[in-house]
Amino acid sequence: MNEVTLIGVDLAKSVFQAHGAAADGSTIFRKKLTRIQFAKFMAEQPPCVVAMEACGSAHYWAREMTKLGHTARLIAPIYVKPFVKRQKNDVADAEAIAEAASRPNMRFVPVKSEEQQARSALFRTRELLVRQRTQAANALRSHLAEFGIIVPKCMCNVKRLVTYVDDPQRLLPKSLRDLGLMYLLQIADLKHQIDQLEKSIKSEAQDSQISRRLQTMPGVGPIVAMAIEAFAPDMSNFKCGRNFSAWLGLVPRQHSTGGKQILGRTSKVGQKDIRRLLIIGAMSVIKATTIRGTVKGSWLERMLAKKPRMLVAIALANKMARSIWAMLTRGENYRNPMMAAA
Repeated sequence: MNEVTLIGVDLAKSVFQAHGAAADGSTIFRKKLTRIQFAKFMAEQPPCVVAMEACGSAHYWAREMTKLGHTARLIAPIYVKPFVKRQKNDVADAEAIAEAASRPNMRFVPVKSEEQQARSALFRTRELLVRQRTQAANALRSHLAEFGIIVPKCMCNVKRLVTYVDDPQRLLPKSLRDLGLMYLLQIADLKHQIDQLEKSIKSEAQDSQISRRLQTMPGVGPIVAMAIEAFAPDMSNFKCGRNFSAWLGLVPRQHSTGGKQILGRTSKVGQKDIRRLLIIGAMSVIKATTIRGTVKGSWLERMLAKKPRMLVAIALANKMARSIWAMLTRGENYRNPMMAAA
């Protein structure tokens, strides 16, 4: 009888579907299991490869499978979809996951540690609160606009909102004034919570040797450094800095054919949080160097002379990503503190 060597698992909140396959690809079993049954069932299986889609709770189950002696493999859903036959259901999905995992050139998602996921949750919570604060400010701006009070965008104009709501000379309805005070209290509370989260992020960045090393690069502060630690896999997964930059989506999208190379806009695939923060960091570097002045004949000076600032920022973020790969793989600090001479 063939022994199971690969199990494809379609994860869910309550009911899991498992597809066991032998080394030759033949089906050994198809099982529908509850959450409790799944953990017990996998503990009874011989050590094998357990493949799952990189979805909600996948990293947790990958760590649990590793504890049981299995080899956990996570696959991006986009790579599983081509293997689904005809109709989509749990049975077909589990089989497709097993089929995708058996491909020799399949790309797998690195399993995150508990510490990485905790830091990810910290960043996600901060982003949520920032969005909520922006939504509250925009809602108040729109309500005041209906009464002829126009306040420009940007959170720096919140003080003007306070002035308009509290101004007794403006004949605003009492209900609107009370509503405005409610929004302002919510914005102030959200700002306090965001400040507390940023303190936690900066504290963790100070305690981490990797984050301290990353912060030796211009444009990389504690938030960017901690984002790289939280969201980026081990740099040994990338052969070179260019691969890491491509993983972040900071390279042109390729659509080449017939030996002709055709490059388009940036691909914007991969980890968007790090990509966004690196571009913001690059913009801050450009702003600082334009004030101080760039090194004559440097790459940055030549780029700014002939290209739009945003395009230069993306190109600089690409260079920063490559430098980050080199710093982390070699265990070195940033060598040249003058990014303008990059």
